[in-house]
Amino acid sequence: MKRLGLFMTVIMILCITVNAQKQSNRTLVAYFSATGTTEKAAKQIAEVTGGALYEIQPAKKYTSADLDWHDKSSRSSVEMADASSRPALRSQPQNLAAYDTIYIGFPIWWNLAPRIINSFIEKGDFTGKILIPFATSGGSRISNAEQELKKAYPSLNWQKGRLMNGATKEEIKQWTKK
Repeated sequence: MKRLGLFMTVIMILCITVNAQKQSNRTLVAYFSATGTTEKAAKQIAEVTGGALYEIQPAKKYTSADLDWHDKSSRSSVEMADASSRPALRSQPQNLAAYDTIYIGFPIWWNLAPRIINSFIEKGDFTGKILIPFATSGGSRISNAEQELKKAYPSLNWQKGRLMNGATKEEIKQWTKK
């Protein structure tokens, strides 16, 4: 009987410890993904960090015609040509105050973050948060997108981002530990 009581006490302590660890994880992985590539990277980061996942969604979903970067009149081309463009969001996370660290993911468009990322940043209160960009790309680096975000939002606490193309789980673990 004593062993059963001791066993139950140990189980309760373990449950409380695990629950406290889950509650202390104040990480959000927010991402915009037009084709699913950035979504895969975001899910890997959320898995490695134990962070909550949030999809940044446009009010009007992008079609393949909208994403045709060869067409100067396509929606994405028009948005990226206008630095003041702010595509409407379907929703905004209501509990940003619950997070200390926020990974912000996006595909690289025209060597920049898509304008919907600006919409997301401008609709939220990121004061005192650690912001870490991550991106996917068919050929660009993240460095210019990172610099432009820092320039547009200099009062925010930006940390070094990473291009996620082909990143392994182990590489993500090493990167997120920094």
